[in-house]
Amino acid sequence: MSFANKITLLRVILAPVFFFFYFIPEYFPSLFVNGSAWTIAVIWPVFIISEITDYFDGLAARKLNETSDIGKLFDPFADTLMQITCFFCFVMDGIFPAFLLLLLIYREFGILFLRILMLRKGVTLGARMSGKTKTVAYITTASVTLLAVGLKRMAIFEFAIPFILKIALVFFIIAVTISIISFIDYYIIFRKTK
Repeated sequence: MSFANKITLLRVILAPVFFFFYFIPEYFPSLFVNGSAWTIAVIWPVFIISEITDYFDGLAARKLNETSDIGKLFDPFADTLMQITCFFCFVMDGIFPAFLLLLLIYREFGILFLRILMLRKGVTLGARMSGKTKTVAYITTASVTLLAVGLKRMAIFEFAIPFILKIALVFFIIAVTISIISFIDYYIIFRKTK
């Protein structure tokens, strides 16, 4: 495994770590008599490290001349795993409606299916600008939502939480829209592939 792919693997490992620490207070309430504010000190770094590795694995692949077909598929897989994990946590927490997450999951499975079909034709479908735009929308949505989650768990600026959550929902709707547009873009490329 190349160095770049090892960085990507870290993102795959961090996804269940995020989930675990997001919900540990709910599953083990007796351990958290003093509240769950400390989980923010784990969740935020896990999220930030995950997003930073998304930048550095690509940089490492280019600088070390490790660009590969596996990397082109592994990187978006790791992105999707982390992002869907975040959004799943938010849906389970009652922040976002489940049907929006379902649309994202449909999109991601659709892209996966297109990539498999293109691989059968000997073509690797790497990240496109529409996919990168979608990723930025996902990161923005998750960041705003985590801000509200953090304020709630730390019990500070509680008056601002409903407003921040409304903004987060708007960002989530925008992210879903961009993801659908991105799927159409990938589908057009697929149709053009001989």
